[in-house]
Order: sequence, then structure tokens, then C-alpha cells
Amino acid sequence: MQARHLNRAQYFSEQSYTTRKYVIPFIEHAGAMPPGSDVLEIGCGDGGNMEPFLDSGHRVAGVDISGTRIQDARRFFSGHPNRENLRLVTGDIYQVGDLGKFDIIVIRDVLEHIHNQERFMAYIKGFLKPGGRVFLGFPPWHNPFGGHQQICRHPLICRLPFLHLLPGSAYRGVLRYCGESEATIRELEEIRETRITIERFLAILRRENYRVLKREYYLVNPNYEIKFKLKPRKQSALIHGIPYLRNFCITTCYFLIRPV
Repeated sequence: MQARHLNRAQYFSEQSYTTRKYVIPFIEHAGAMPPGSDVLEIGCGDGGNMEPFLDSGHRVAGVDISGTRIQDARRFFSGHPNRENLRLVTGDIYQVGDLGKFDIIVIRDVLEHIHNQERFMAYIKGFLKPGGRVFLGFPPWHNPFGGHQQICRHPLICRLPFLHLLPGSAYRGVLRYCGESEATIRELEEIRETRITIERFLAILRRENYRVLKREYYLVNPNYEIKFKLKPRKQSALIHGIPYLRNFCITTCYFLIRPV
């Protein structure tokens, strides 16, 4: 497991950096976000993605199923000058009730953890204002670390690309042999169960009547700039135009969509 996954303040700072420098400009490409826009993050975790929106004068709500992560977020934002514009909610998005309507919904590195993504994409429309947009960023399942094996504690396993593409029984066997906890193994198996490809995501968008306003496919994830000092790099048009193959060499996708 990388140290950043244990150091929550570092993780918060990395998320904030990438959202400020790359995610918000990507969203603004399809129209300005005037101060006072309503923003919802689903799967907000510690809240790093929300900080730049709050800094810019937006009203922000964050929902996460983990009470521990929401407690961390409350601690990180306790002294923020715009704290009154922030709501933090613990719970399952399907059970939190009426949160209101939003101009932007942010779903970053969360979709690959969600079961029944078809149901999810249909459900979140109920949180959008007319003309509202959804930002999604997610790693395609087949990319070198699409299985999130970087959360493993074993020093080799956490750095081994494409390990998650082993057959299920072999994957579990390797994880157990290397001493990973049952909790970690179950988390990795859930990601395997919910794995998302670019093609399946686009099919969901068509089925649920979403329009793609903008998309970017990255060979080098923008988050790697703050994590590994690597300059973000978009995947070449030649590669990202080839269905299925592109899933192996795109480390993250950015989409901005809205209901038709």
C-alpha cells in the first residue's frame, strides 16, 4: 500500500490539487460556473475534490457511505472560511433522501466501485437542475492498475501492473499467498465485480439518454502529476479511437455529460 493511502491529509491535498488544476477547467469548458452554483459530489470521501469548489464560492454537498471518511472531511473543513456553504452527508446515495437540485454532480474515481451502474446513472438525474451536468472520471478496468491493486500492502503486489486481469480464482490465490487481508481482498473483488469499460459506459449513456458534452482519454492520469511528478498526457487519437484496445492504455477517462 502506498503511504498516501494511509496519510489522509496528503490524499486530501492531492485530490484538491488535481480538481483545481484539471477537473474544474474541464467542467467549465461547456459553460461558466458562476459563484454560487450548487455542486454535489457523490462518493466524496475526505472531501479533497470539494475544496476547490468551496474556495470558488460555490455551494457544495458531499455524500459518502463511509462515516469515517465524512468525519475526516468535517475535520479538514472545520476552519474553512466558506464552511457554511458545505453540507456533508453520511449514507447510501439511494437512501439519503432529498438533497435538493444541483448544477453540477461530480463523480470522480467512484463509478468503478458502484454495483449496477445502469441503475446509478438513471437515478442521479433526479439530483440535477434543468441543464445540469455530470462530471465523471474513472479508470477503465483493463488499464495497468484498473483493479486498484495499489491498495495492497505487499510491496510487489501493489506495484504489479495487470495483476487484476488474472482469472478470479488465481487472483484471489495470489492475494492470499501474499498475505493481503480478507477486507482488502473483498474490496478488490468488488471492483472486479463492478468493472467498467469505456464501451460499456458509453452504452449506458445511450440507454439512459445522456449527451456527451466533452470527453478526454489520458495515457498519463492528471492525478499522477501530484502523485508521481509525471506530466499528464492525453492518449493519441489513433489509440483512443480503437474500441476495447484503448481500455488497456488509458489510465483515466474524463466525461462531461447531461441528460438529453
